[in-house]
Amino acid sequence: MPRYLVEAYVPRLRAGGGRAAGREARAAAEELAREGTPVRYVRTTFLPDDETCFHVFEAASEEAVGEVCRRAGIGSGRIVPAVE
Repeated sequence: MPRYLVEAYVPRLRAGGGRAAGREARAAAEELAREGTPVRYVRTTFLPDDETCFHVFEAASEEAVGEVCRRAGIGSGRIVPAVE
């Protein structure tokens, strides 16, 4: 499956910051996968000084990743294909 990177704003004052954002992203991806949409959470990297989270997903489409972001409430300022 292709990989996608999501760049999302996470306020420094938000309790739990990057860890909470990662948990929410993982839970939303698992929920969507149970419903039959191929998507898998890979990891989250949080840059507290920049108030930015980078979430990596494997998914059948960019739209599936967008739905994960919507459900997780993490925002999706930018979703781009990623190669590692």
